[in-house]
Amino acid sequence: MFFEDVVHTGIDIPGEIGTPIYAAGPGKVIWAGYGYYRGGSNILDDPYGQAVAIKHSFGYQSQPLYTVYAHLDEIKVLNGQQVQAGDLIGLMGETGHATGPHLHFEVRLDEDSYFTTRNPNLWLAPPQGWGLLVGQIRNWDGRLLELRDIYLHSQLDPKLQNTAQDQLWIARTYQNEAIHSDPYYQENLVFPDLPAGTYQVNIPYPEFGLVFSHKVEIHPGKVTYFQFELWEGFSDQPPPTPEVKFTPAP
Repeated sequence: MFFEDVVHTGIDIPGEIGTPIYAAGPGKVIWAGYGYYRGGSNILDDPYGQAVAIKHSFGYQSQPLYTVYAHLDEIKVLNGQQVQAGDLIGLMGETGHATGPHLHFEVRLDEDSYFTTRNPNLWLAPPQGWGLLVGQIRNWDGRLLELRDIYLHSQLDPKLQNTAQDQLWIARTYQNEAIHSDPYYQENLVFPDLPAGTYQVNIPYPEFGLVFSHKVEIHPGKVTYFQFELWEGFSDQPPPTPEVKFTPAP
């Protein structure tokens, strides 16, 4: 949870207080200071703390693109200032509702709103040699499965599970009202920053006493995609390639 009774809509990047924070791309600063979540009211109790929001000078699929940087210890830009990719915009901190020093980073598309957030991991390049796994997991009635823990093992031998040779990742499917799926993937699950290799996805259904498993291959610098629907099983068929429109064209 981002804070009490509100779903976390970004990613947290840990570090030390004072770590420089840079703009992800060119654009205009549309917020710099306290009060971002509530639009300027109750600024001392705002969960974002000191925050910077940028409306970028480029968009995606003809929609404006925004990035948000929260819990800053110090802000280095002014509201209305034009910035370029890599410009210093602030220093990492733990202002607002934070359990320790980190950067809360969000991506918003179309409007600068809590309800237009997208998963930032789909907008960030993974470390060299790593990739990411994107899943669309649906229940028996075709609805996206919400708030279910999904398990990813780095090896496929059950005898090695829970040993030093077994690495485990856990991710939770989206709460659909708060986090919007990418129009292309229509996903509700992302495992970011995975070393290239073979993995096993485990989707538990304790209400039926079942666990559904599937092998996936992670490739460097690429997205691996799968679909699952209860009683229909898994599919690795990616969606059709869309026509991508950047505004303005890169």
